Amino acid sequence: MIKVILADTQAIFRTGAAKVLAVEDELRIVAQAQSAEQLLVAVDRFRGAVVLLASNFHNDLKAVLETAAAASSRIVMIAEHNEASQAFMEMGAAGVVFRSITGPQLVQCVQKVARGETFLQQAPGANIPNENDLVGARVRDRLTPKELRIVALIVQGYKNKEIANQLGTTEQVIKNYLRNVYDKIGVSDRLELALFTIHHRILNEAAAALAGTTTNQISN
Repeated sequence: MIKVILADTQAIFRTGAAKVLAVEDELRIVAQAQSAEQLLVAVDRFRGAVVLLASNFHNDLKAVLETAAAASSRIVMIAEHNEASQAFMEMGAAGVVFRSITGPQLVQCVQKVARGETFLQQAPGANIPNENDLVGARVRDRLTPKELRIVALIVQGYKNKEIANQLGTTEQVIKNYLRNVYDKIGVSDRLELALFTIHHRILNEAAAALAGTTTNQISN
């Protein structure tokens, strides 16, 4: 059995990754961490686990990697599209993947790293349009600024009531917006919406850009 620890501040990404990995009989999610303290407890308790660690998880990643390595953990970094894989490998990571990784690729990565091998996902081309970017751009253009902001808050793990408070409206209005967003994107629930957004860089960046705007700055 391969023990897996998920360490990411994005709860929605942890949930999605857990669902993907739980399908494989040989993989077992033994812990999830959203803080360095939780991660240190987990790697000490489940020694030898494969740790999926977000690159923005902690300010001192090197120290986190060293502590995990001392517990015989194998680290897979979850990088953003513009981050260099080599830097993470030099810090001691056994693998580097991006948030756009597919389910089968993630399973393959964990299996290889658990065997003592390394895994490097090819970085998304910075200047070469790919299918994911084209789809992300098309979806982005279908959504209004307010819908994009709601998408960003969903990715951050906000509930409908919290989103309504952020936008100064009611839960029912947010539910109506979400139904429209689901129809435009072709997803059926908030988890699918969040994972779709995370896996499509252009859409994710457009939504994130509006996440901190005020209600008066956006319309529709």
